[in-house]
Amino acid sequence: MIIFDKKLYVSLTCQKTSHNFTKIAFKPLHTNLFNIVLLSFFLTLGCGNLYSQEIKNKKKPLPTVKQTDKPKTAVTDITPAPIADTIKLDTVKTKKNALDAVTKYKAKDYAKYDRKNKTLTLYNEAELYYKDVELKSGIIVLNLEKDEVYAGRIRDSAGVLIQYPNFKQGPSEVQPDSIRFNFKTKKALIYNSRTEQGEFKIKAAITKKENDSVYFLKGARFTTAKDIDDPEYYFRTNKVKFVPNKKVVVGTTQMVIADVPTPLVLPFAFFPMTKEKSVSGIIVPSYNDSNTRGFSLQNMGYYFALNDNYDLTVLADYYTNGSYAMRFESAYATRYKYRGNLNVRFENLINSERGYPDYSKENIYNIQWSHSKDSKSNPNSSFSASVNMGSSKYFKRSINQANVGSNLNNTLNSSISYNKTFNTIPQARFSLTATHSQNTQTEQIQMTLPTLQASVDRVYPFVGKDGVKKGFIKNINLQYNLSGKNNINTTDSLFFKPQMFRDAQIGMQHSIPISTNFKVFKYFSAGASTNYQETWVTKTIDKNYDPEKGQIVNTTVNGFDAFRTYNFSTNLGTTIYGTFNFGSDKKIQSIRHVMRPTVTYSYTPSFDQYYNNYTVDATGRISTYSRFDGGIFGAPGKSNSNIVSFALSNTFEAKVRDRDSTKTEPKKIMLLNNLNFSTSYNFNADGKETLAWQPVLVSGGTQLFDNKMNVNFGATLDPYAIDNGGARINTYNIDNGGSLFRMTSANVTLNYSFSNKGTGKEQENKQSERNGGRKDDLFGTNTDLNDSRNSQFANDKDDEDDVITEFFKAKIPWDMTMAYSLTYSNINRENKITGNSIMISANMDITPKWKGGVSTGYDFVQKGVTFTQFRFERDLLSWRMAFNWSPLGVNSNWNFFIGIKSGMLSDIKWNKRSTSNR
Repeated sequence: MIIFDKKLYVSLTCQKTSHNFTKIAFKPLHTNLFNIVLLSFFLTLGCGNLYSQEIKNKKKPLPTVKQTDKPKTAVTDITPAPIADTIKLDTVKTKKNALDAVTKYKAKDYAKYDRKNKTLTLYNEAELYYKDVELKSGIIVLNLEKDEVYAGRIRDSAGVLIQYPNFKQGPSEVQPDSIRFNFKTKKALIYNSRTEQGEFKIKAAITKKENDSVYFLKGARFTTAKDIDDPEYYFRTNKVKFVPNKKVVVGTTQMVIADVPTPLVLPFAFFPMTKEKSVSGIIVPSYNDSNTRGFSLQNMGYYFALNDNYDLTVLADYYTNGSYAMRFESAYATRYKYRGNLNVRFENLINSERGYPDYSKENIYNIQWSHSKDSKSNPNSSFSASVNMGSSKYFKRSINQANVGSNLNNTLNSSISYNKTFNTIPQARFSLTATHSQNTQTEQIQMTLPTLQASVDRVYPFVGKDGVKKGFIKNINLQYNLSGKNNINTTDSLFFKPQMFRDAQIGMQHSIPISTNFKVFKYFSAGASTNYQETWVTKTIDKNYDPEKGQIVNTTVNGFDAFRTYNFSTNLGTTIYGTFNFGSDKKIQSIRHVMRPTVTYSYTPSFDQYYNNYTVDATGRISTYSRFDGGIFGAPGKSNSNIVSFALSNTFEAKVRDRDSTKTEPKKIMLLNNLNFSTSYNFNADGKETLAWQPVLVSGGTQLFDNKMNVNFGATLDPYAIDNGGARINTYNIDNGGSLFRMTSANVTLNYSFSNKGTGKEQENKQSERNGGRKDDLFGTNTDLNDSRNSQFANDKDDEDDVITEFFKAKIPWDMTMAYSLTYSNINRENKITGNSIMISANMDITPKWKGGVSTGYDFVQKGVTFTQFRFERDLLSWRMAFNWSPLGVNSNWNFFIGIKSGMLSDIKWNKRSTSNR
């Protein structure tokens, strides 16, 4: 036994009873005989190890001493060596802590630790953080003995339960009434849990967390409504297996709307849930019927989420009379490189029944491709595509496009281009462009496959080392341009057939323009230029009179041929400023008028060497032609051209006193953005077939009402009179008893878009514009019958922060678009209004949840209502109901839709529509 002259601390463990008596303090042995007797009693009972420690070093106990038969008494100055010989490590294993990571916690009222029960209690706004677990609640009880935590609500002063638990582990988050969680097994028992997974909100009476990735729910309901406790609809089921961010598998499920059970019951259901933007899956079709094609299943198909960069949607329609349609839609994007989409549509349409007189069958198709390249990927090159091509009757006949703006459009246009810049000295540019223009009325198609454009930047050969370009000589510059074309003119019926390519015209044109500019009399800007062109073609014509047929025969000659032309032009212009001051005390303080007159003279010599004679008829009458007539770049001129052109542009601007009296500077207002006059005089006019003066063209435009109204106007003023047949004669109209000019045509257009919200529409009808229609809704909104979940109103959005009170807003949101067009014609003394129509589109929030809109117009010449569409929409929170109706004309139709907004449940819908009369 070791004795120190301080206090003696004894650690006694009874080997028989396993009782542990620790830190029993004794006074020094020589002061109290009773302590020696008591110590001997414990040793006799077989209780073990005795240790001592100085008071000043209590925190670090000395090693235990081995128990011997006869305890040895050590002196107070015992050296460490004999003590080390008798030391033996304690064989009692220390219990490992239950929590093997740092635990952080806090609470507003208190954090109490119970040593006996080994529990930590946090009360009021309690928070606990352990590894990836974040727990917030009114009360949290952490049990170290059982390695588990409990969280629940607390009551406020009124007895109301508040501070619901919020349990978050990794990406999963739950808001239950109470929760028990075991840190070791990762299992949990959750009561009235509320969780969100993507667009889904799930609430369950009892939730059992099996592990990090599997939950079992009992008495569950799930919905996409905002309020999980009082949803407008939900799916009710008793058994659910939930794998966060992957899937939800449920047993027998019933749909409940407004707390009313519906007959819609499924024996089981599977809902994919993932963090990915989209997953592959079946697209459920909608049922419909038509008087002309019978019953149908529409928009059935499959969505392929191929990867993060592109996808594919395959859709099909089938009608019981044999009609069907196929659509392939794909969107693709690579960040910082490019993005685009491709739509291919084909429809086999059968009307009526075989054997009936109104039976018909036709195939129509449409291809749309949009592609744009990010300039950051390569600033020296670009590639873009905007394609809209197909059958001329597609938008008029299609059973899956409801867009009158596209129906009334007469042209389809496409363009695909690639541009490349070479950073050489001088810089060079190269581009390839394929274009397509299609008239849907005449079914004529014009294409270039492709057009080649190349150029070299201007070179100033007479500029010195200082780089100053001043004067006539130093401003002389030249460049080189190359243009190559492969033109195809065809029709719908010959599109992409062999004859289409046989009729193609191929040619190339080289040009070298040389120009300069200089000042004349300080205030005049002058310029001069000449241009040399060389044109290559692969086809020419030969004209001969065939006496047997009695007509002229044009023969196409295949082979290389070329012609060369040149011309000269010069121009002189200046800018004149005029200001009319009315005084600083006036409302209109001054008006500024800016005029820019320009005179241009151009001369092109005759290239009659490229013309030949041919016999016109059997009488031997002779005429001339050029073998390059009808060529891709036209034919050179037979007679010289000697023309002087005049142009005058004007702008008018006013300074007015600002309504804000605190501002000292007047406000500038543009009165006329432009007012232009132009005409020309031909010195070589013969006064018979060609008259000297060309009509004066007048055009102008301005913006009114804070730039919300665009006003454009134009007119044609002819100085010559006409004969009884309406042909122009070489007699001035004023000499024929008329005015100085005879107005042959005029037009005025107004476009006005305004709103009480202070701004115009933020979203345009982009699909309508892409189809060839208008980008506004004057011809109604574009309706994609494949997916009606999107709103038909441009400014529709979920106002989550709007509070609906018992009174609606005094300022009802609305917007309006108006277009007016007036056309006057007097070419042959008809002196009448040939066009006079107005189109109006208006949208308004009738109530907080009801929206209404109308598009209509009136033709004052035809005295009839133009296209009219009524549209209504009801926001049903997580649902949307829409109805639009076009009651008049061949495009009359109606469409009704009600369905869930969420894309995850987009198949839960009812869509009913009529087919148009076209």
